[in-house]
Amino acid sequence: MAKKKKAHVIEELPPAPVRYQPITETIETNYMPYVMTVIVSRAIPEIDGFKPSHRKLLYTMYKMGLMNGPRVKSATIAGRTMAIHPHGDAGIYETMVRLTRDYEALLHPFVDSKGAFGKQYSSNMKASAPRYTEARLESFCAEIFKGIDKNAVDMVDNYDGTTVEPVLLPTTFPNVLVTPNKGIAVGMASDICPFNLAEICDGTIAMLKKPNISTERLMELIKGPDFPGGGLMLYDEAQMRQVFESGNGSVRVRARYRYDKDANCIDILQIPYSTTIEQIIDKIADLVKSGSLKEITDFRDEIDLSGFKLTLDLRRGVDPDKLMTKLFKVTTLEDSFKCNFNILIDSAPRQMGIAEILREWIFFRMGCVRRELTFDLNKKRDKLHLLEALAKVLLDIDLAIKIIRKTEKEEEVIPALMAGFDIDEVQANYIAEIKLRALNREYILNRIAEMENLRREIAELEAILGDDLKIKAYIANQLTEIKKKYGKPRMTQIMDAGEVKVYDPEEAVENFPVKLLLTRDGYFKKIAVTPRVVFSVEDQKLKDGDAVTTVLDGENRDELVFFTDKCQVYRASVNDFDCLKAATMGDYLNTKLKMDEGEKPVYMEIRKDYPEGENYVFVFANGKAVRVPVTAYVTKGTRRKLTGAYSETSPVVGIFTDTEKKPIDILMISSQDRAILVKSTLIPLKSTRTSGGVQIMTLKKGATLSKAVSDFGDNYQNVKSYRKLKIPASGSLLEEKNVGIQQIKIDTD
Repeated sequence: MAKKKKAHVIEELPPAPVRYQPITETIETNYMPYVMTVIVSRAIPEIDGFKPSHRKLLYTMYKMGLMNGPRVKSATIAGRTMAIHPHGDAGIYETMVRLTRDYEALLHPFVDSKGAFGKQYSSNMKASAPRYTEARLESFCAEIFKGIDKNAVDMVDNYDGTTVEPVLLPTTFPNVLVTPNKGIAVGMASDICPFNLAEICDGTIAMLKKPNISTERLMELIKGPDFPGGGLMLYDEAQMRQVFESGNGSVRVRARYRYDKDANCIDILQIPYSTTIEQIIDKIADLVKSGSLKEITDFRDEIDLSGFKLTLDLRRGVDPDKLMTKLFKVTTLEDSFKCNFNILIDSAPRQMGIAEILREWIFFRMGCVRRELTFDLNKKRDKLHLLEALAKVLLDIDLAIKIIRKTEKEEEVIPALMAGFDIDEVQANYIAEIKLRALNREYILNRIAEMENLRREIAELEAILGDDLKIKAYIANQLTEIKKKYGKPRMTQIMDAGEVKVYDPEEAVENFPVKLLLTRDGYFKKIAVTPRVVFSVEDQKLKDGDAVTTVLDGENRDELVFFTDKCQVYRASVNDFDCLKAATMGDYLNTKLKMDEGEKPVYMEIRKDYPEGENYVFVFANGKAVRVPVTAYVTKGTRRKLTGAYSETSPVVGIFTDTEKKPIDILMISSQDRAILVKSTLIPLKSTRTSGGVQIMTLKKGATLSKAVSDFGDNYQNVKSYRKLKIPASGSLLEEKNVGIQQIKIDTD
């Protein structure tokens, strides 16, 4: 018999112990390294004005020999840069695009580009693929690499130790304030606006001469930001002082334009650096579509090889300056640049004002100059050391030849020369390496003549290195040369903010008297009142079954308030509506004001302000009423819609306004033809908009309030007989509905 196999028994293992990690430990071990990497190695620029991505790209191009050589494909540059910046060629190419001349994002571009690189002022104009474009370094880059091969800055290994890269670039000018920079890290951000190179050089030279220079003097030399896109900066001294002192604040810039009288159009030639042409066009299109911008008949992008241009065609008779004042208010043709000068100093982020940034740059630059001059000094000392040996040989050239000829072994030549001329090993090697044909008196005399120049240069370098004032003067001379060679006039012009004419919506709107009509079905008409037109409600064309409920006298600049049957308030300007003729049906408010489906206006008024002591009176179908102060309807900004305008527990049958000093009479009529007349002061005042109120008129079962009116005129007989002095009160039968009273009147007649 076959033996039965034993079943495998699976032993249950004990559960792994659960380790609870405190949130503080999680943040410290997992999150903080990421935070520090983003801050230090990605998003925030350092004192040389570059982020790591910029620095690695430019240094790679420098090592590729692109300072003087021909342009190469952008794809090649991106590929080579990954040797020290392994973040993908797409990101590297995008970085290079922003540094190019064609992209127009910098006053002083670093990359000489050829091909389609897009534009900073357009979100739709994209750069071509890197295989189609070419680039090399601009000659201006000589100022950011000067001294890099003379130990001016520290060099560190790249990520895999195959090569080295600079920690910073030894910029010979405060590039951190000349090149715009924007970065978003974790918990902080940086937004540095560009300044004019010539002005920055002047300001830095002044600070080198007087470290404690006043803010006022610095503001005289550095007028303010200078954006590559130009524009017109609205100069606010208080705001600019804040930027200079704290590195935080905002700068308002508006577009520059010209008016073509022959074509009756406005050509916008420069826009703020912080916006794009697409943003402006989209906003103008929305305004034209909504009817808020009737002055423009057409607009188009006319950017070509000659530069930026956005053209606006105007209606006949439009004032171009007033129109632009309006556009500055409602579009990004005037925009603010938010300054946040957050910079890494010794790997720690610091928000600094311009004076503090310049002091830090001067300290950094002095260190670079010391290292560069020390490198030159050591080279000259080494050369002088060799030439001093050559001078000794000059005294007896024959002896040198004799020593070499008589030495039996090659390795004994150097010691023999050292002993024969009392020189060290380095000098002996130099003598031994001189070619035989150079051992003539002319060659040796020419070399020795260099010694005097070397001694003079060494003395000058030692003098500079031994005196901080001379180092500062050396830096100032470099800045003077840079200003002379690369300085440009300001692109962004300056205008006193106090002289700017602010857009006034009322002034821009033509004012004239109008009649305003509202119908029961929600149609609205604005009719211009002229001496030639005789207004009559009976002449108005209405929808079948519709009727006019409200007629108001107003002006075209007035503001309207509409209460609806859905407990909502809508605000609109009379100017938002076109003037209509009596033969038209009017604007359907539900569509015009974008109301909810099926919503209808039940009350319309002209509202200019919301004074204390004035109230809205709401009367509901359940016989209740309430007064609410108009101040409860004040909103922040230009809010056009307000929900929860009144109680929704019962339909509203009447809305009125009163004041404490001028109460109104309200006649309430029930569905059973009973009426009461009360003073509005009898109705309690509540501060909450959605209060349901108190009972004013007692109603029999099944009855409701069908009407509430305050302007009843001669429509009702003997209204004083319905007067009630206390509430709640039951109503009296309307005289015209009271058969007994009507019979008495007939008999009397």
